[in-house]
Amino acid sequence: MWPLSPDLVAILWAVGRALVTLVGLILAGAWMIWVERRGLALWQDRYGPNRVGPFGLGQVVADMVKIFFKEDWTPPFVDKVAFWIAPCLAIGLFVVLFSLVPMTPTWVVAPSDNGVLLFFAIAGLAVYAVMLGGWSSNSKYALLGGLRSSAQMISYEVFMGLSLMGIVMISGSFDLEKIVEAQSHYAWFVFKQPLGFCVWVLAAIALTHRTPFDLPEAESELASGYHTEYSGLKFGLFFVGEYVGIVVVSALTVTLFFGGWHGPFDDTVPFVWFAAKSFVLMASFVLVRASLPRPRYDQMMAAAWKVCLPLALVNLLLTAAVILYRQQGGA
Repeated sequence: MWPLSPDLVAILWAVGRALVTLVGLILAGAWMIWVERRGLALWQDRYGPNRVGPFGLGQVVADMVKIFFKEDWTPPFVDKVAFWIAPCLAIGLFVVLFSLVPMTPTWVVAPSDNGVLLFFAIAGLAVYAVMLGGWSSNSKYALLGGLRSSAQMISYEVFMGLSLMGIVMISGSFDLEKIVEAQSHYAWFVFKQPLGFCVWVLAAIALTHRTPFDLPEAESELASGYHTEYSGLKFGLFFVGEYVGIVVVSALTVTLFFGGWHGPFDDTVPFVWFAAKSFVLMASFVLVRASLPRPRYDQMMAAAWKVCLPLALVNLLLTAAVILYRQQGGA
């Protein structure tokens, strides 16, 4: 047997790591569907899925099999190319985002010195999924949902970036791994950047179109918004993409604000700490949906520009002032 060259081993290891991460992410997104349904049932005092498999875990599998075999109909009045591309972007961009997240000191699919900047670049492209879905459907409800989502995502991405600049200033790097290392020994940025964390959470919920910021697909007003005309597998990609987005945003929040793989006691099981903290945040998305009502669209946009943007700017100025004060005091 011929020995493998070090370069080939490195390539095989990178491909294997990417495949394992991809499968794990999709499974986590599918499992998140079950967590939400059971969590909502618990908080609303009802049963939820409990018939298929233990604790109803097989219900997600049954739903996925059903959606794969349902008729995948493309309406004759749509722009077919854009109509097909949109759901692929909806889930594909979140998968690419997850490749930037360092889950352990040695496990990150695509390490980068500019991970934060890449995150904003890729997250900015996510708006094209709903824009293309809404425009290509050639439907007034879908178009209104796409317009709402475009305005919402563009608005909230402005102060989402500002909310993280304090972390970049403190850690001195855009590298997500270095940001995690800067939070060792209980120095989590959620304690140093409380304003930035609050702004980030609001922007993250808006980015994933979750309640109470699910105005682009408000059933009472727009049927299903930008994916009104979708069915079968294409609708399934939009649906699963939303839950994959929850997993990705939760993992990024852990990385940026909660110390990443660093545990409260030790770092001997880094992935366990990372996964546990991510699960708590994922469950928080469900709790928010179960407890908060949906605001009016104008109220949501007013909160973006009149509340969140000033808070992000104040947080940035305070962080800069503290850093400058410490530098002058140290000198």
